[in-house]
Amino acid sequence: MTPRQRRFGLLAAALACCGIAAALVLNAFRSNLVFFFSPSQVAAHEAPVARSFRLGGLVAPGSIRREGDGMTVRFVVTDTARQVPVQYRGLLPDLFREGKGVVARGQLQADGTFIASEVLAKHDENYMPPEAADALRQAEPVNRRMAEAAPAQGVRQ
Repeated sequence: MTPRQRRFGLLAAALACCGIAAALVLNAFRSNLVFFFSPSQVAAHEAPVARSFRLGGLVAPGSIRREGDGMTVRFVVTDTARQVPVQYRGLLPDLFREGKGVVARGQLQADGTFIASEVLAKHDENYMPPEAADALRQAEPVNRRMAEAAPAQGVRQ
């Protein structure tokens, strides 16, 4: 082998190593990427079924149910337009309450139940995660249309 061929071989090997390293980094980044979805987006089937994502909105009033084991909690997350049932096993944050903002990370099951692996509550009265605030703002027109259509159609809410 000539020195020129040797340099070309080393350069090709270095480029191949860099390409493999970049592919591994991008694959790790993609597997750790967690998107945010509102209950309306989940109902519209925009959320992945077999992948982890964050679900955000408000804890529906009267929806918190504790199981007999003391660790499993069921509640409903709503954006005031749609609702998603959530199941969580673990300790809830101190600020977790009905009617307050919540973000849960987990996976959606085939039956529509969201199995949460982590639940976060807003930290004070003035803060709501930007994604949850946007989801509630987008749901307002839907709620208004539903409220206007309900009396005309005789539908109870």
